[in-house]
Amino acid sequence: MLVGCLQGKNIIDMFTIGVSLAVAAIPEGLPIVVTVTLALGVMRMVKKRAIVKKLPIVETLGCCNVICSDKTGTLTKNEMTVTQIFTSDGQHAEVTGVGYNRFGDVMSNGDVIHGLCNLSLSKIVEAGCVCNDAEIRNNTLMGKPTEGALIALSMKMGLEGLRHDYIRRAEYPFSSEQKWMAVKCVHRKQQDKPEICFMKGAYEQVIRYCTMYNSKGLILPLTPQQRELYHQEKAYMGSAGLRVLALASGPELGQLTFLGLVGMIDPPRTGVKEAVSSLIGSGVAIKMITGDSQETAVAIANRLGLYSKGSQSVSGEEVDTLDIQQLSHIVPKVAVFYRASPRHKLKIIKSLQNIGSVVAMTGDGVNDAVALKAADIGVAMGQTGTDVCKEAADMILVEDDFQTIMSAIEEGKGIYNNIKNFVRFQLSTSIAALTLISLATLMNFPNPLNAMQILWINIIMDGPPAQSLGVEPVDKDIIQKPPRNVKDSILTKGLIVKILMSSIIIVCGTLFVFWRELRDNDITPRDTTMTFTCFVFFDMFNALSSRSQTKSVLEIGLCSNKTFCCAVLGSIMGQLLVIYFPPLQKVFQTESLSIKDLLFLMVLTSSVCIVSEVLKKIERCRDGIQKDSSSSSFLDV
Repeated sequence: MLVGCLQGKNIIDMFTIGVSLAVAAIPEGLPIVVTVTLALGVMRMVKKRAIVKKLPIVETLGCCNVICSDKTGTLTKNEMTVTQIFTSDGQHAEVTGVGYNRFGDVMSNGDVIHGLCNLSLSKIVEAGCVCNDAEIRNNTLMGKPTEGALIALSMKMGLEGLRHDYIRRAEYPFSSEQKWMAVKCVHRKQQDKPEICFMKGAYEQVIRYCTMYNSKGLILPLTPQQRELYHQEKAYMGSAGLRVLALASGPELGQLTFLGLVGMIDPPRTGVKEAVSSLIGSGVAIKMITGDSQETAVAIANRLGLYSKGSQSVSGEEVDTLDIQQLSHIVPKVAVFYRASPRHKLKIIKSLQNIGSVVAMTGDGVNDAVALKAADIGVAMGQTGTDVCKEAADMILVEDDFQTIMSAIEEGKGIYNNIKNFVRFQLSTSIAALTLISLATLMNFPNPLNAMQILWINIIMDGPPAQSLGVEPVDKDIIQKPPRNVKDSILTKGLIVKILMSSIIIVCGTLFVFWRELRDNDITPRDTTMTFTCFVFFDMFNALSSRSQTKSVLEIGLCSNKTFCCAVLGSIMGQLLVIYFPPLQKVFQTESLSIKDLLFLMVLTSSVCIVSEVLKKIERCRDGIQKDSSSSSFLDV
């Protein structure tokens, strides 16, 4: 406006142009696009069985580079089935059948064991079903899966009625710290006799309360040799990926008789291994946190592809002995935290955040709430999670499925890309509009666009075509890209180059059309109409090339984003109305153009899209060469 006034142009005209340019330059559509894009991402996540409580969390998922996940129920199905039994006197038994029902057999040495015919096995089954709070009704479990597996075992041996032979006098509930549960009972028909305690839990904890062991009904002192035998058997079962539970009974907690071990299988969820592979391949580290033994945890981690050569496993006790700094030094190499409780999760999160990681943490218990709050992304289990846990979390997995976390990360990366695409389009168009008017004014040309035309361009910049970039479908290959650094600016060097390149092409092309039409040195409605339409068509092709920063328009599909197609078609129809509809011609000071004029403008303005596609091709070739060279260097080493 100042330069125009100094050149002697009409101050009112220059003021109008200045205000119009100011309106066009401010990207007021950006907060709308960000909010709508995040909201649509949240809606898509609901369809994938994930409830996101805070909009920014969806985008933050794209920065996540570490996932700390529970094992049971998240990585595995949490459908426990007893498959092996080892008695304290050295007998092995195999258990067939799956599910919470009586279909299956207990077999030892080729014989089917049923009822009380084998005293050592029946003692284990008795302890398992009496020290238990679960029930199975019509093949439906009411209670914890681990306890349900023990009830199913008693049903297969026809001993489920044993639990009703006892009256419970006291209970010591299971906790993640003590890792065992015990009940104190009296026999219903012998209430005058001493009480008896039944215990089940982690082998390391249960064996501490045992002084004797059962040998075919005989109670013998527990020797170091027996303890070593049980430890080896526990390790053998764990290395097979079984969850191992020890059982004992006796007159009081300090004087229990060790009865034996049961091994339960908890199969991995379908698709988890593939999801883990994809995430690790994209640079996301996955830490498994479980209360299981080291052998079981490492075996499951191996099966899922979480544990590889060079990986480490750390126990909850070791986590207690380390401070945050010490844990931060070893945590990058740790794939499994075993015998860990919820209180260890907070320390693990702090150590990861201490080295700059963006951490997603899963949890389901009341004690997990603090860790979920501390994590960058707290993820609660929808089925097994407590209300306190869900309240503290940022995201809730409706079906407790790990694959949903991968979908959420994919969605987060897609949303960030869509916002980036919009920023590229918005800035390149704004810079082009500002530069066009500024150059025309500095070169003392007549204004190539009037105020109404500039405002119409602003509607297109912030309107349907721009907004539709925010709903671009998520690229299927995006999960393979590494997590972005949360500190990185959205305006990267590559994006700035693309923005400036598009702006330069738009300005040069529009000025060329304006100069071409102005050769008679007399500005007419046709001159401004040609210039105006040229800029609008440039905008449409620029929006088309902005749909992806890496892939060509043909690769992503011309019609894959139907909203974009409708928006561009609507904008072109609106532009044609501005050119050919008489009432609008008066408002925008335009006149009708010939088909030849439109074809010329289409060919010229498509150049911005063609150059952008060539740049993408060059970038992909360069990235491919860099990957090949890095791979060959790795092989040489």
